Amino acid sequence: MTSNSDPSDGTLDARVRGSALRGRGWLNTGGAELGLEDLRGKIVLLDFWTFCCVNCLHVLDELRPLEQKWSEELVVIGVHSPKFEFEKDRDALVANIERYEVEHPVIDDPELLTWSEYGAKAWPTLMVLDTHGRIAGNLSGEGHAQNLDQLIGRLVAEGEADGSLRRGPAPTVLAERTPQTLRYPSKLAALPDGRLVVSDAGQHRLVVFGPDGATVDEIIGSGLRGLVDGENEHARFAEPNGVLALPPEIAEQVGYDLLVADSANHALRGVQLGADRLLRGRTASVVTTVAGTGEQWMQGWDLPRGEGEARGYALSTPWDITWSHALHRAVIAMAGIHQIWTFDPVTGALAVLAGTTNEGLVDGPVVTSWWAQPSGVTEAADGVILVADSESSAIRAIDPFSMTVSTIVGEGLFDFGHVDGPAASARLQHPLAATVLPDGRIAVADTYNGAIRLIDREGATDGTATVVTVATDLSEPSGLIVGPPVDGIGQLLVVESGAHRVTWVPVAKAAERVIDSGAQRSERPATEVGPGPLTVRVLFTPPEGHKLDNSLGPSTQLSVSTTPSAMITDGAGTGTDLERRIELDPAYTEGVLHVSARAASCDADPAVEFPACHMHQQDWGVPLRVVDGAPTTLDLALLG
Repeated sequence: MTSNSDPSDGTLDARVRGSALRGRGWLNTGGAELGLEDLRGKIVLLDFWTFCCVNCLHVLDELRPLEQKWSEELVVIGVHSPKFEFEKDRDALVANIERYEVEHPVIDDPELLTWSEYGAKAWPTLMVLDTHGRIAGNLSGEGHAQNLDQLIGRLVAEGEADGSLRRGPAPTVLAERTPQTLRYPSKLAALPDGRLVVSDAGQHRLVVFGPDGATVDEIIGSGLRGLVDGENEHARFAEPNGVLALPPEIAEQVGYDLLVADSANHALRGVQLGADRLLRGRTASVVTTVAGTGEQWMQGWDLPRGEGEARGYALSTPWDITWSHALHRAVIAMAGIHQIWTFDPVTGALAVLAGTTNEGLVDGPVVTSWWAQPSGVTEAADGVILVADSESSAIRAIDPFSMTVSTIVGEGLFDFGHVDGPAASARLQHPLAATVLPDGRIAVADTYNGAIRLIDREGATDGTATVVTVATDLSEPSGLIVGPPVDGIGQLLVVESGAHRVTWVPVAKAAERVIDSGAQRSERPATEVGPGPLTVRVLFTPPEGHKLDNSLGPSTQLSVSTTPSAMITDGAGTGTDLERRIELDPAYTEGVLHVSARAASCDADPAVEFPACHMHQQDWGVPLRVVDGAPTTLDLALLG
């Protein structure tokens, strides 16, 4: 941006002009390069996103209705700002634009040039430009659809009033998609009769293969995005991921065989599989919704506690499911709000097992643990629940008997790499799945490294656990289960999501390697701050027609910490003021400041008997560099 003026001021003269859109190239434009001059006369919404980020995926869904409503006035530009090294690969970005059905122009910005120009500090960040190319709004996080709709409406009216509005379709050119057997599949499960069920996330359906793993036995779902129950040809899913074949005795009680994490529908679906009948046609498979309202859970809404109707609670991007014999219920990786939930199919009860909804890597009691987009769950023979915590590039464990969480491999939100050896120093890159081998080792789908890693957790308690690599050059492995051995060699069935297939991977001692490609950290421009006391301010103005809600106590909350933790000597912790004065240890010149903010607002009209309320939340991880003479105030916009 060309100025540090407050973009939340609604007057045209107070707005600053947007900076040039720079990057490696453009996608979804037919090869055309776009600039702000080309977009003059349009309302432009810059969406700073990265395809690993579940909150960014939520925003893509929030923007779809706005793109339809304002199709003649609004142009959404995705500014892809990668977190992980893998996300810098252009081919990977092209694939994930198709995977998540992004239908607006995207600028590929691997060096974070546009990110830096606009001062973005979190994924996702949204910037709204008026018809003159000036910044009229700045929002961090998700859940802003209503605010954006109101702002766009005001900016359209402004543009009509001064004659600057230029209507017409967005400059989008999309590649044609052709149906195929699998498109960006995600997870798989083995059925008792030897068949395989694969979640065909890119085509919103399930594909059932015969015991050979190649012959298609049945397709469940119409292939159209939606939330529709019914027989297999008519039912609809939205990016289904985790698939669990229920224990036979449970399936008999509840009347369905599969439990599906229907991620983009924020729901759990039950599938009663069709059956062959003597001398008559086969019965159809039937899909029902067993948990979730279809709405995405938002901050301030009720969380389940093991009672009530599961259809009455909102979920948030359930990504994987496993069965816990220790807990006698399904365990769900609730990626969208960084928690682990349970579901009892017999009673229909949902409950939170672990996590506070804060994003990060914090071990200890399950109720105070922090998670970072958990995306894979499995149960070990001793009942321990193993979790692929993707955004912290970690494999973590929940002990269901002591109700505690520990980390086997992984360091934090911004540490990753491909490093084998002792688990304490090993590094993964955005793992999405894990399973347990017959010898007790953990096999991990190390997704962004394109590898299968093996963790010997024998020494997990005393720090001597080790990691090796058994396969590389896979295309985004996202799910895996143990298959039958071949010629005495163990096998894994692996979903290669980027290659649109299920692959057999041998687990042979001769294939094990120790690889060290180096530990890495997310590379983002550091914010320079002065060595004196630092004032952190979260800027929040309630949306138009709203006011801060203090009816049930303080309406705001701010949590502050650093990595390394010793960098902050005073001011860490949680409080209710959105402004905090912190002291930094002069021994540290670089680190990451972690800020989590919440603010509740409600309808301000006193005539409304039951005002609608909303909880706004965002987490920031801001790299800091301490420099003499730099600013001693850091402003972060929650809603501006």
